[in-house]
Amino acid sequence: MSMQSIERQFTRIGARVNVHPPIVRRWGTTPVEKVSIDIGNDAEGEFFDLAIQPPQLAETQVIDVQPSLRHLLLMLRQDDGKHKFLCGHDERHWFVAAVPERAAVSTVRTAFDALKPVAVRALENRLGVKPRKRDRRRNEAFIRQGEWFFVPVANDSFINERLVLRNEPIARGGGKPHMCEEIVRQGGELVYIAAGYPQGVTESQRMRLISRRPKLRHLHWVAQRKNPSVFVHGRVRHPDHKTIILNGWHQVLMNTENESSAMRHVAFID
Repeated sequence: MSMQSIERQFTRIGARVNVHPPIVRRWGTTPVEKVSIDIGNDAEGEFFDLAIQPPQLAETQVIDVQPSLRHLLLMLRQDDGKHKFLCGHDERHWFVAAVPERAAVSTVRTAFDALKPVAVRALENRLGVKPRKRDRRRNEAFIRQGEWFFVPVANDSFINERLVLRNEPIARGGGKPHMCEEIVRQGGELVYIAAGYPQGVTESQRMRLISRRPKLRHLHWVAQRKNPSVFVHGRVRHPDHKTIILNGWHQVLMNTENESSAMRHVAFID
């Protein structure tokens, strides 16, 4: 697809796009990705910034455009398969989300569906949510703010009030935090985090590391819960989104973008 064709398709959803080859820094040692997608900002406002190496441009195409929704679906063919990106406008800003490769996605609406957690889609089906309501930020099954889905809890008797934290953040790595008025984290795997081990290690892994390298004992190890169940109540604030108010406890689920290998091409993080 030509640069001009890509620009025309983005114009149809009311967006500007800058398509250009990746900038190579002479002093850089990190390999340059063939594709990088970001949201730029200049005197005229936000725009989609597509850094694509010339050979990849012919393998890039817009496969669906929905002007009324202000969204389009961008597809890129690479050696490891087809990668798809949902580009659109959410409340106040433009965004891009990588769609999981496992999903059979060919339209904007199927991309919306693929980005929902499995539990959310199952609840929509169980509640019989009408198709016209499933793309909204709020329906009978959930309330969404950015990449986070908040699903109402039918019975909150299991919530331990003594564990409630106030004005706590939830955030995807590197993104702006969503501030929650009340939050409870339960379950998950106990891990220990320290310099050099940001993903955390279990207690048994930590002891094996220390036995091989005794100096690691002196690191500042912090115990945290990995992949806990998270529940939120009250106001949830974010600078790029309208504040939502959760009446009753809601479970927090993140969209499925982190399941996509194409996410490595997305520089923009909400």
